[in-house]
Order: sequence, then C-alpha cells, then structure tokens
Amino acid sequence: MIGIWLSGLLRVRGGRLIATALGVMVAVALLATLGGFLSTTRATMTSQSVRSVSVDWQVQVTTGADAHTVLSTVRNLPGTRAALPVGYAQTGGLTAHTGGTAQNTGAGSVLGLPPGYAATFPGEIRLLAGREQGVLLAQQTAANLHAAPGDTITIQRAGGLPPVPVRVSGVVDLPYADSLFQKVGAPPRSQPSAPPDNVVLMPRQSWNTVFGPLAPSRPDLVQSQIHTLRTHSLPSDPAAAYSTVSGNAHHAEVQLAGTGLVGDNLGSVLDAARSDALYAQLLFLFLGVPGAALAAALTWAVAQSGAGRRRKEQALLRTRGATVARLMGLAAVEAAVVAVAGAAGGLGLAMLVDRAAFHGTGIPLSWMLAACGVGALVAAATVLVPARFDARRATVVSGRTEVGRSAVPRAAWWVLGIGLLAGSLAVFRATSGTNYALVLAPEGTPTLSVDYWAFAGPALLWAGGAVVAWLLVDLLLRRGRPLLSRLFRPAAGALSGTVAAGLSRQRGTVVRSVVLLALACAFAVSTGVFNSTYRQQAKVDAVLTNGADVTVTRPALSAADTAKLAAVPGVRHVEPLQHRFAYVGADLQDLYGVRPASIVSAGRLQDAYFAGGTARSLMNGLAGRPDGLLVSAETAHDFQLHPGDRVRLRLTDARTGRLRTIAFRFQGVVKEFPTAPKDSFLIANASYIARTTGSGADGTLLADTGGSGQRRVADLARKALGPTAHITDLPSSQTVVGSSLTAVDLAGLTRVELGFALVIGAAAGGLVLALGLAERRRTLALASVLGARGRQLSGFVWSEAALVAVAGGAVGAVAGWALSQMLVKVLSGVFDPPPDRVAVPWAYLTVLAGVIVVALAAAAWAAARHARRPPLTELREL
Repeated sequence: MIGIWLSGLLRVRGGRLIATALGVMVAVALLATLGGFLSTTRATMTSQSVRSVSVDWQVQVTTGADAHTVLSTVRNLPGTRAALPVGYAQTGGLTAHTGGTAQNTGAGSVLGLPPGYAATFPGEIRLLAGREQGVLLAQQTAANLHAAPGDTITIQRAGGLPPVPVRVSGVVDLPYADSLFQKVGAPPRSQPSAPPDNVVLMPRQSWNTVFGPLAPSRPDLVQSQIHTLRTHSLPSDPAAAYSTVSGNAHHAEVQLAGTGLVGDNLGSVLDAARSDALYAQLLFLFLGVPGAALAAALTWAVAQSGAGRRRKEQALLRTRGATVARLMGLAAVEAAVVAVAGAAGGLGLAMLVDRAAFHGTGIPLSWMLAACGVGALVAAATVLVPARFDARRATVVSGRTEVGRSAVPRAAWWVLGIGLLAGSLAVFRATSGTNYALVLAPEGTPTLSVDYWAFAGPALLWAGGAVVAWLLVDLLLRRGRPLLSRLFRPAAGALSGTVAAGLSRQRGTVVRSVVLLALACAFAVSTGVFNSTYRQQAKVDAVLTNGADVTVTRPALSAADTAKLAAVPGVRHVEPLQHRFAYVGADLQDLYGVRPASIVSAGRLQDAYFAGGTARSLMNGLAGRPDGLLVSAETAHDFQLHPGDRVRLRLTDARTGRLRTIAFRFQGVVKEFPTAPKDSFLIANASYIARTTGSGADGTLLADTGGSGQRRVADLARKALGPTAHITDLPSSQTVVGSSLTAVDLAGLTRVELGFALVIGAAAGGLVLALGLAERRRTLALASVLGARGRQLSGFVWSEAALVAVAGGAVGAVAGWALSQMLVKVLSGVFDPPPDRVAVPWAYLTVLAGVIVVALAAAAWAAARHARRPPLTELREL
C-alpha cells in the first residue's frame, strides 16, 4: 500500500511535494554553507594569527640567572623548534659626523643578535639599504643621525666606559618593533607607548665585547632574552589554539623555576583572534539562523496549502478501513521523501555554492549532518505533525466538512504583538548602550562569555513584526473593502467590489502570503544593509590605520619631501601632519599637529571619530583657537578634563633640545584619528606647535590619489624619497590591518547571504501566491460559469498579486530597516570604528524588488492563464 500511496503522491501531488522539498533544500543549503564558512573562517583566523608572529616567545632571563641554563631549558621544551639568545642594552645616546655636521640622539637600545637570527625569524628584520651582516641601524635612527651604510657612529656607554665607534653596514625596518621591545611580564597598560626611536643591531659577539663589561656594574641596563620559535600544529579554532599556547607558556615558566619570564607573542595574537572568531559565530547566528527559519516557514506554507485536500484524503482512507497508525505511516513516507530529497538537493547546492563563493574550501561532515538533521526536523514539522494532528482529531464526516476553530480574540493578538515589539525595544536599549559588550573576553584568561540575551531583541522584533503585520492586513481586508474596491478598479473594473469581498472572505491565505513576503523582505533588507555597512567600515578601518591612499612617515620631513611627493604622477593632494611626543603629567603621549581647514577631507575624518560634535564643527573650533587641544577619550577620562580646562603639556623645544611647558586649552574629545594609536593621543594646531617649539617639521605626509593607483604611486614615491622614508598604501594595509575578523574575506559570505535572501524573497512572493491562487481555482472556475469574462477573472488574480506585493513590500521595508539598525548596534564589536550611519545597498535592493515583482507577476500570469481555461475542464480536474 505504501508503494501505491507514494506513486499516487508523485503523480497527483508531485508539484506540491517538489515545492515542499525545495523549502527544505534551501534551509539545508543555507545552514551547510554558512556552517562551512564558519569552520573555514575559524581556521583562517588561526593561521593568519600564527603567520603574523615572527618570534613566538620572548623569554626574559631574570637578573642573576644563568642565560645558558635558560637557553638549554627552553630548547628542550616540547614544541620548541628553535631558540636563540638576544642581548638588550641601553645606551645614553648615539653620535654621527656626516656631511660636515654632528648629529646626536637621545637614549636608545642596542641589540646583540646571534648568527642566523634573520633566517630563523624571517620578517623580524627587513633590509632597506646596505648589507644584513654587521651593524644595522633602524630606519628612524638612520634618519635622526643622517647616517647611511659606510658611515661611522659612536655608541655612548654608562658606568664611566668610553664611547665605542662602529661602522654602519645597513639600514633596516623593524616591522614587529612593538613586540620586540615589549616589557616582558608587565600588564598591557604598563607596556611602553611606543618602541624606542633609536635602535642599533649588532652581531652578538661584538655586542658582548661592547656591553659585557657593563653588565656586572649596571645589570639594569644589560639584559638577555631567548627568542623562541614554536611548533604551529595547533587546533583550528582560535579559542582552542589560545588555550593550548597559553598552557604551553605556563608549563615553560614552571620548568624555568623563576629563572625566566615568558613573553607569549603567539598567545597574544590568538587572544585577540578568539573573540573575533566568536563574533563570526554570532554573525552566523544573527544572519544565518533567521534565513533557515524563514525557509522552514515557507516549507510550512507550502505544506499547509494542501491541508484541506489531505484531510479529505484521510477521510476517504478512513472509510476504507485505514487506522490512525496506517495514516501516520503514509504521512511518514511523505515526510521522508521530502526530507531525503531536500537534504540531498541542499547538500548538492551547498557544495556548488562553496565552490563558487569560497573556492571549494569544503564543508565539514559535522555541519553536513547537522544541516540534514535540521532538514529532517523541518520536514517532520511541516508534513508529519499536521498530519498527525488531523488524523487524531478527524472523523470520516469531519474530513468532508469545513470546521472552523474557535479563534483567539483579536484584542489578545494585539496585546501580544505590541508586547513583543515593546520587549524587543527594551532589549535593544539595554544591549546597545555605551558600556555594553556582547562578547566579553578577559585578557589572559581562556574563558569567553557571550550575552545571548542580545538575541532576544531581533527575535522579538521578528515575532512582533509578524503578528502586527498579520493583524494590520487582516484589519484592512475586513474593514477596508470600500478602499480596496477603489484601488482594484483599474484591474478588476466593475467587479472590483466582488474582488474585495472575495479577498476578505479568503483573507487567511492572503494574509499568509503578505506576512511571509514581508518577513522575506525584512531578512533580505537587513542582511543587505548589514553586509554593505560591514564592507564600508572595513574600508574606513584601513583608511584610519593607513591615514590616506598613500602615507609617508619619516622624522623631520622637509618641504622638499612634500614637493617631491606632490610631483609623483597620480597624487592629487598632499596633507602634511606633524607628529610629536608630549608629556601629560608623567604620561608620554602622541601629539599630532594638523591644519584644521584641510584635515577633515584629506584624512577622511568621520563624525564617529569625535564626541560632542561633528568632525567639521570640532575642527572649525580648533581653527578658531590657536591653543586649542583635542584629547582622546581615555586621556579625558584619566585626567578628568572638562571643556575649557587649561592643559599644560611638556614638549621638546627644537632650539634648546629640552622639554618646555606649553599651555593648551581643552576643547573636545576625539576617539579615533588617522595613524594614531587607539588609546591615548592629542590633536592640536600645527601652526601653534611650530611657533611654540621652534620647529614646524612634519612627520607624516598623507597623499590623496583619488582612490586609484595607490600601489603604483607608493612605488614611485619610494624611488623619489629614498629608502629612509617609510611608505604604505591603502590596499596593502586593508589586507593586514584591523581585527582578524576584518582580515577574513567576507565577500563570499556576502554573496551567499544575499543570494539566498533573493531566493527566499522570490519564493515568498511567487511560490506562496501561486499556491494560494491554486487553492482558489474552483472559485475562479465557478465565477467563469456565472458569466465572468477573462479580463475580469484576470482582475481577481492581478488584484491579489498587487495587494501582496504592496503590503508585503511596505511591511518588509519597515521591518528590515528596524532590524538593520538593531543588528548594526548590537553587533557593534564587529565594526572598527563604529559607523556614522548604515550603508544602504540601493543596487541590491533594486534587484531584490525586481526579482520579487517578477516572481509575483509569473505566479499571477500562470493563475490568470488557468482562469481563462474552459470552466468545465477546470472543475473536472479539481
């Protein structure tokens, strides 16, 4: 009997079964694809974090401990691939006699590197000029001393030891200077705000000769570290990798027994990556789960469109002796067919999407099984559960009779809908506050926590919006017949009143179509806006870090350097930026001198960078007061500053070389600034700084290329300005700056999400409308028998399609806008910096509207075509 039943299903209701299986397929494909992306993203974050570290561990040898013993212990630890000793010494200053003049610097650091250091830790040292062997100067040190390969410099030593002359072999860049000169074992807030300006690298043997005599008398100036390369065979999940790496570091400190402290550079980058990995998981939950739920709702709508026929079939089977168990067995066969077909199609579609969008990274088996499990649950919920409910309560007579259920009072539904929206607003206000953190990742601890309560906001908005949309459309169909009659007159003519009455009587099907289309539109709009805003802020983050299309940094850039850069083909504008260091109390901070009239456009300053005003208004205020000062939010909080307060900063006077106290007036707070650190910095007028310190030298040049040809311009600038100028371009910075989540390419994920949103929107519009109209084929056939002409019958169909399109699109647009605002606010940790406003993808929304209109038009056209068939033929088929 099961075989006969299955054969009949495929023959008579094959189209409806295929439509139901397609709903399951969409849910399975979406979950499998996004799950595969999530797994790949975690692995990518881990590998990128590992690649971003050159020296995995810096083991600081404690005072009095034997460096050789510490080195031996570290080399014998499990997982150690290489370990080399590095000497650190402090110098009181450096001197160079070049070009007939003498240049002196302040204090600096001299490192002693063993043979093979550069090969063991590639990327730690980047040669700019000269040779890698011998004495090397850091780029900024060479600029301070006006020294080049072949020149001789003098290194000052403490303890009454005479200065030592050395010959410079090369000039290098130190890309990892921040970690190289970290204070091992100190908390983050106690770390140096910047690496030393003056750095000399020497062969370890020469370093021992120069600073070995200083170690006994001044151990505070001479230290040793063991730079270590560790195995990178780590778990793919950043959180698990961080736990493994930090555990290994703690084990090492136990083995060292107080003779060394481990500076875990590898653990530090994984510590940052694990919170970003959790944000990637939250993106999956916030953006993927609603899509799967909507696909399940569409599947339910398809299955429910045949509920009346199913009840009649069950009644017929009951008259022929079928038991409830037999009926459930037949329903289970239908559900199994839908689940298997949907799961198989969904996995096949997911693999194709993975290959097209993610270059075939692969979907883990666990995610495939989980997606298939969800597909089976959707099939059971939409086919098996309704069939069981009908079989348990139905009798032979009731199966042939339309029985209405007692309705819940509409007032109760209004209370429910408004209550859900109010609850969503309350959760949103609580989770979008200034001090709210969706992901809490205490630094140095392996435990991450997520406030999953934030999910209640969008979930309640979805549910409340659906309920209120249902009630509003139902109210329109019940009470708005005169209005609908006038609106339908162009399509239905004299039968517009009859069309309005017909839609009112069958408003359940119409309302279902409108609500599903509205939810699909809301999903597509919110997904599109969120992804567009993410792409926008990723570019803003790169501009904020790099400063401009092309950025040049070098101490004491001259007007000639500015002219050379401006003459490079492709450069439209060059904005000079002063960079100094100033003491705020005992705290040394970065000070940037700007030209307020041009920095807003040149630096692409966003209003979100500032507090208490727009970028333009605060810069205009700075221009109006020469001694005006903008400070970072952290500085304003730490020093309890209020607008109008007098702030005394200590800056180096270029005429005397000593610190000088200069008065400024606090005018506002700046949260972010191009090229500035994220915590503490100051912004002032460049003209005031130049006048009070005796030097107007610039430290940075921001070059505007019009957004194109940045790499080519950067290459030409390097040739024009020489190797001592550090030059970066925006495309290169965009691939490496920001959080590891930003560094992951989300373009594929965006295409997948937006593609599925289009499919779901088209299905919600066209498929659901087509099924609703199919349920009224008998009504249209009877109207034809009573004398309705083909144009009038088409008016029925096109009027309903227009109502579904307009009402569903309007409600979906409003709900999508609200969801977009909520997602961007709640997931603010994904954006760095937070956006001024959401980015609206008008092109995508236009395509979405077009796809939905085409789907609705196709469904209406097919129904109208059926309505023009001979009525007796149509009634005979029904």
